[in-house]
Amino acid sequence: MEQWEFDSYGYVERFISKAGMAQKVAEKWTQEEADKVVRAICRAVYDNAEELAKLAVEETGMGNVEDKIAKINSKAPMIWNSVKKQKTVGILKRDEEKGLIEIAKPVGIVGALTPATNPVVTLMSNAMFALKGRNAIVFSAHHTAMKTGARTVELMRQALAAEGCKEDMIQILDRPDRNYSKMLMQRADLVLATGGSAMVDAAHRSGRPAIGVGSGNVQCIIDTDANLEEAVPAILKGRAFDNGMLCTAEQSVFVPEELVPEFLRIAKANGGYHVWSTIEGELLRQYLFKDGKFNQEASGKDAAWITEKLMLKTWPGSKVFLVPTRGVGPLDLMSREKMCPVLAFTPYNGFSHAVSMAESNLGVGGKGHSVSLWSNTPEHVEEAALKLAASRFVVNQCCALTAGGSFQNGLAPSNTLGCGTWGRNSISENLDCKHLINVVRVAYPLNKETPSEEEIWSL
Repeated sequence: MEQWEFDSYGYVERFISKAGMAQKVAEKWTQEEADKVVRAICRAVYDNAEELAKLAVEETGMGNVEDKIAKINSKAPMIWNSVKKQKTVGILKRDEEKGLIEIAKPVGIVGALTPATNPVVTLMSNAMFALKGRNAIVFSAHHTAMKTGARTVELMRQALAAEGCKEDMIQILDRPDRNYSKMLMQRADLVLATGGSAMVDAAHRSGRPAIGVGSGNVQCIIDTDANLEEAVPAILKGRAFDNGMLCTAEQSVFVPEELVPEFLRIAKANGGYHVWSTIEGELLRQYLFKDGKFNQEASGKDAAWITEKLMLKTWPGSKVFLVPTRGVGPLDLMSREKMCPVLAFTPYNGFSHAVSMAESNLGVGGKGHSVSLWSNTPEHVEEAALKLAASRFVVNQCCALTAGGSFQNGLAPSNTLGCGTWGRNSISENLDCKHLINVVRVAYPLNKETPSEEEIWSL
């Protein structure tokens, strides 16, 4: 054992030991008891949205309080409404035809790594999913969001105590050290990694079952039959939300050539600033991308901050920079993910042309995540869905605010979005409580005749 392993083991083992003892008690919960606990921790975060939002912005220096409050106030009831209907304890299903009984059992102790970009709601949702399946969870928050993570966990632990449950069902490491996070991943029964690609790769190298999620780079295609008065404000709202940090936010938008003037007119009326000057466009590119990588100084900063930083001349009330592209994919850095309110836009001629350009952009980042489509032509929607490497295709909705689930669509409400094998992930859907249980199957013999060879090999 190396020195770092020796030092880390004792520290992390204290959390694992307490989690294990608490989880053994939780294994005996009924479905009703599990649901009461999950509702309690969700409500604890929901009722303290303003405090947690202010703390997150103060500590991380990213995003804005108003949108973080809105995120908590929307996600908490949405996720609870989704999980409360799901069965995660005892017998899940009896299939008389197949002679099968499915039974849910806990996975045990979940080790969860969480990002600075979403330091409250990711903890809340992952804790809800874990406890719904009678699992304990130990968090390792990003080092720039330790206080926010600790306060969020403290509120949830208080809710557990009020329900008469073991507080150690939810814990958080209180030392910002990568070695501790690494040891947590090695000691947990299951790892959840929500964050950058390096974190996800580390989770998959931990030797434990891991569910990681990929980075975003949402491509948005506006079809010729789209309602621009509906589409453009929604796209800009999503791009500006929480200062552009959501992984589900639209990053590049493809606009029919003949609709570009109308697109820009509506965009301007909704806080979009057209960066028509090549000098300003180059300033943005050089600042946002240092040596080909996104400049973290700009993460979660609003348009006013960027305007002042670069001494740009924008319109009053500008919330999103609209930057014309010089090409797609590797030909323009603006084709990549930008963690601030900057939206690349590219004219196209023919829907297949737009799909092809979106594919090029996904080639430089964001494969497997999400695509936004504004179209009333089902054939075009299906063309894009068949061609592009994405796990979610959100149609005629603000992708930033609905790809993670919504009361208006059928996607599972979550803050951990799987990106399939394209994003080196083990799931290609939104994480929820079904991913944090083991399902065992009891198989009875079937009173059936073996099919003939002719029946087996026939098409």
